[in-house]
Amino acid sequence: MKIAIEGCMHGDLDNVYRTLKHIEEKAGTKIDLLLCCGDFQAVRNETDMESLNVPRKYREMKSFWKYYSGEEVAPIPTIFIGGNHEASNYLWELYYGGWAAPNMYFMGYAGVLKFGNIRIGGLSGIYNARHYKLGHFERPPYNESTIRSVYHVREYDVHKLMQVEGPIDIFLSHDWPLGITDCGNSKQLIRHKPFFEKEIQQRTLGSKAAAQLLEKLKPAYWFSAHLHCKFAASVQHGEGGPITKFLALDKCMAGHRFLQIIDVEAGPGPYEISYDEEWLAITRKFNSILPLTIKSADFGAAQNDIHDCRNWVKRRLQARGTRPFDFVRTAPCYDPSHRSFNGSAGPVGEDTEEIPIDDVDELEELAEDEVENED
Repeated sequence: MKIAIEGCMHGDLDNVYRTLKHIEEKAGTKIDLLLCCGDFQAVRNETDMESLNVPRKYREMKSFWKYYSGEEVAPIPTIFIGGNHEASNYLWELYYGGWAAPNMYFMGYAGVLKFGNIRIGGLSGIYNARHYKLGHFERPPYNESTIRSVYHVREYDVHKLMQVEGPIDIFLSHDWPLGITDCGNSKQLIRHKPFFEKEIQQRTLGSKAAAQLLEKLKPAYWFSAHLHCKFAASVQHGEGGPITKFLALDKCMAGHRFLQIIDVEAGPGPYEISYDEEWLAITRKFNSILPLTIKSADFGAAQNDIHDCRNWVKRRLQARGTRPFDFVRTAPCYDPSHRSFNGSAGPVGEDTEEIPIDDVDELEELAEDEVENED
């Protein structure tokens, strides 16, 4: 099975699919699956644009709306997680995962699914210690605070992933696991991104939650994005233990290293996205304590027995099949002929400094780190 992995999508689906088509034609091969490591920007219409946390002057419809409306169809099955630049109101509708558009599947805030016999896990969002133990209290329309906290990883979702016992072939996270730079060429990374040096030295670059999951799940592959650069590492889990091949990728831009294609051993096709039995059982076990207020989850209150949940799930999958429910539109489609959204906050004055979109992520994370230090 040939799997393509893409870093930050930033809504640029047309160019990614065009690039993959060029690779297929040039190599005379077929790519079976596309994985995206976040900042997908599944913006359906102008209302969704208001929940996208980027400076207003950089807000653009991009190309997802064409796939949502049916004007275009993804030529390759696509699975993605969320990052920190998302249409958060739409992704909240798909909290448990589901079809964001035909042939495009969102893994949910946390999830495990199968593609053929390949098992894929994912964690959406980025880590922020201030919000980690809180519940999912945010609701659209978001204010200046919740438009950011809504995509911060929560302990509840990580705890569910920590219950997974079956082997994971591929795992996706938006930000990098904390400490991953110890397992790769950090000197080369610092030469390319010198402002990472302080965080690497202080061991603050990356996600504590992702590091815990890496240690527990030990997947064969782990892919990330977020920091807009390519970085490879190899993680040895104990002496003689399994190895995780880690790779972070850039955003979709000319001259940037945003794509990687790997060959994974798999059974005979055809391949399709399907539910994972163990993950559905874990979801059922902990669903009753899903924290929907600012209060943290009470894990001790989850009374369902995991074996009973597993049997319940198995019976229903045998009855209906393992393919996810069909895609259904839940919002109006964007009509470019009736465009009303104005992405600009107003004219840019002569003394106003334009911030390149490449730097937006880095500036935002720097601001968050400074607030954390003040707290």
